[in-house]
Amino acid sequence: MLVTGNKEVLEITWRTFQVSGTATLISVLIGVPIGTFLALKGFFGRNLVISVVNMGMGLPPVVVGLVTWLCLTRYGPLGFLGLLYTPTAMVVAQAIIASPIVAGFTIAAIQSINPKMRLQILALGANRVQFLWLLLREARLGLLAAVIAGFGGVISEVGASIMVGGNIKGHTRVLTTAIALEVSKGSFELATALSIILLLVTFLITAILTGIQQHRRQLQ
Repeated sequence: MLVTGNKEVLEITWRTFQVSGTATLISVLIGVPIGTFLALKGFFGRNLVISVVNMGMGLPPVVVGLVTWLCLTRYGPLGFLGLLYTPTAMVVAQAIIASPIVAGFTIAAIQSINPKMRLQILALGANRVQFLWLLLREARLGLLAAVIAGFGGVISEVGASIMVGGNIKGHTRVLTTAIALEVSKGSFELATALSIILLLVTFLITAILTGIQQHRRQLQ
């Protein structure tokens, strides 16, 4: 269907790229700083906060979809923004799902660095910004794993996307919601074809990120 240039399928696939890619980027911008802070700072209740982050890595998408819907609905606290049933609402829901995943992987990546490395960086006279930059650079393989996990979590998500996006043709329909629709209509052949496209898209993005990750590992 992609090869023959089916206009609707190309549109749905591009929208899937846009929504999931933007949600992954936002989750990285949120999750990496939070994960770095939790990995390096000690404070009262830190273990509880990390437990909440770890619990968030398994957040049920339908629950995230419900909470986001309640916030964005006309009578909700953010209803005045008019975002419900738009791609932006889908990005918000998917970013909420992926942020704990990225944060959890970031905590593991930072904490896996040898503590002597941190002391060595400080001994070389690095300021706070240089310290964080060198630490993140050292943990970049783990951070790329965080990005891969976050992207995998959002591109395969369907429950929250339907609840806040509405699966509107030409507006909010993405590959996962299109598959769910075709299954409900009994169009299993089309659903299977869309599933294959989704798998190919997921494999392509994951293969690119994995290639970057393993290339940098070989350079170490």
